[in-house]
Amino acid sequence: MKKSELKDYIKEQIIDVLSEATPEEVQTQADLNKELEKTADLMSKMDMKEEEEDAPEGDKKIQAKASKQDKIIQDFKRIEAQMKTHLELFKTSESPKNKETAKQMLKKLTPEYQAAKKAYDKLKNVKV
Repeated sequence: MKKSELKDYIKEQIIDVLSEATPEEVQTQADLNKELEKTADLMSKMDMKEEEEDAPEGDKKIQAKASKQDKIIQDFKRIEAQMKTHLELFKTSESPKNKETAKQMLKKLTPEYQAAKKAYDKLKNVKV
């Protein structure tokens, strides 16, 4: 079997497995959809609003601060993961072209990483 034939066969098998849904699964999903509709109707009848709208001013400030902190943490972790990925690519690449590309990406990410790390370290020292 050729490589292209094998790829096509694997794709077909994956699609077949993923597209199969038993009648029981379809019925379960339909029941869940009905329950979701009931919940939405009940919430609209009760005129429930999101907690943020009813939150006191102090809670909104705390939530905004936590949101900023979450963004700092997520940004730091994202850049850190990218740095690790490119470092691993640099270590494992055999071709000089791939090593150079990984090195350029590391150089590009270094200032971003340093700024994110500084903000993250500053955040770690602040108590909420």
